[in-house]
Amino acid sequence: MRRLARLVAALLLLFAAAAAHAAPWRILKDRWSEADEQGFSDFVKTIGSTNCSSSESCLRNPANPYRDTDENFVDIDVDCAKLPYLLRAYYAWKNGLPFSYVDAVGGAGGDLRFTEHANRAVSRHDVVDHGGGINGPATIRAMLGSVFSGTYRTDASEEGRIASDFYAPALQPGSIRPGTIVYDINGHVGLIYKVDSHGRAYYMEAHPDFTISRSVYGAQFGQSSVHLGGGLKNWRPLRLEGVRQSGDGALVGGRIVFTRNADIPDFSLVQYVGTEPNPDQDVRQARFFYDGLELGFYEYVRVAVSGGRMDYNPVYEVKATMRTLCNDLKDRAQYVNLAFSDGIADKPHPSRLPANIYSSDSPEWESYATPARDARLRVAFAQFYSDLSDMIELWRQRDPRIAYDGYDLKADLEKAYMKQAAVCSLTYLNSDKQPVALSFDDITNRLFRLSFDPYQCIELRWGADGSERETCHDSRDRLRWYDDEQTLRNEMDRADGSPHGGSDAPPPVDVKSLIDGMGARTPFQGMSAVGR
Repeated sequence: MRRLARLVAALLLLFAAAAAHAAPWRILKDRWSEADEQGFSDFVKTIGSTNCSSSESCLRNPANPYRDTDENFVDIDVDCAKLPYLLRAYYAWKNGLPFSYVDAVGGAGGDLRFTEHANRAVSRHDVVDHGGGINGPATIRAMLGSVFSGTYRTDASEEGRIASDFYAPALQPGSIRPGTIVYDINGHVGLIYKVDSHGRAYYMEAHPDFTISRSVYGAQFGQSSVHLGGGLKNWRPLRLEGVRQSGDGALVGGRIVFTRNADIPDFSLVQYVGTEPNPDQDVRQARFFYDGLELGFYEYVRVAVSGGRMDYNPVYEVKATMRTLCNDLKDRAQYVNLAFSDGIADKPHPSRLPANIYSSDSPEWESYATPARDARLRVAFAQFYSDLSDMIELWRQRDPRIAYDGYDLKADLEKAYMKQAAVCSLTYLNSDKQPVALSFDDITNRLFRLSFDPYQCIELRWGADGSERETCHDSRDRLRWYDDEQTLRNEMDRADGSPHGGSDAPPPVDVKSLIDGMGARTPFQGMSAVGR
């Protein structure tokens, strides 16, 4: 009897698991309410705040409250452009919400990820229940086969016949939130999962090898013109019309209608045109003022998103930024190691570089080269230097925005820098399989020598010089490739990406030298230099 009871219980569990797996996508609401949007934000925040390192591990993570309802579906990997769509559609499926996506875009100029002019949505797929429910896994997999970074490359001000999936949000508290997308017009997409009280937006990003890393939004994403639609994006509101209600309460049939820009309460083009009159909508002419004070774009974003917090503690900023940079460096190390574990450096070097080093039809280059990752890293280091330089100057001028109440800013900055640098070291195995330790200072000083080329030795991938480079066994031809790629390693804005692009002179990035060379503060009015 006891054995029979156990057998019955096991069968019931199997049936329950099968039913849970087979549960169709039933649409129970005709639109996303504010509570639904908040629920999606909470979902993204929870997933992003874990240490999951791929979409598969994120969906399997205990932080995913729906993980037990779709055991087979969680075996799915995506790149950067597909990650936001995956999480949005997945949440809609699990919460009975309507969904639709652009499944084709058109444009001119070759690769639709890098067109000179905006793409346009030419068709979309509405997720509609025609009776009996929708196959959630099949629908999402079909969607992932259609969307790519070119799907995001649409004019932020466009009001076309077929609306894009996104709109440009106002830079204000609540509008930039977990679930907001960050689109880099150079072919990369991030998904914000946290916004702190200082307006810092933390994002996660998937990569061609399907790994997921995390960082903080800043200059590494670049500013975009309004017609290319880069920058911060929110999901466009939609509603399901013309439905009938089935006996079980599900909404059957109908079509999706999208809200136009003018009818979205927080639609805004400020991130592209600035806060001041800019009749040509030229991003190069955009100026950003908050409460009468002119700010740089990324500073403005933080201030506006935080609701007006303009105070900066340089010591805290050094600590927070170095932690982020260290995390980015360790993510790069994993990516570089993958190329060597898969034997890419042992293969013949291609006879030519891709026409655009940031995008290639070669699966090996696309999967193992790091030009875009390295460029974002260089931009982040350069922005760190620029931001700290500005804060030091504000401190020197006794600007009230600097929230520092210590007695020796230089000493405190040096202490903070050394502490963070001490816990940020990397070790790689050279070509002779010997460990080589790199400090934060080492990497800063060789930042523009780090090779993005996966066919080069590990020493060059980490910018080795002098005796450290002697263990590299690359041929003269490969070393010539490395030398010829230097101008591309100096590249910051990725505007070209061709083998003939790049820059001869990189910007300053040595924050330690900046701190060491700090000047004295401006005396209080009426106080002599001797008496300060």
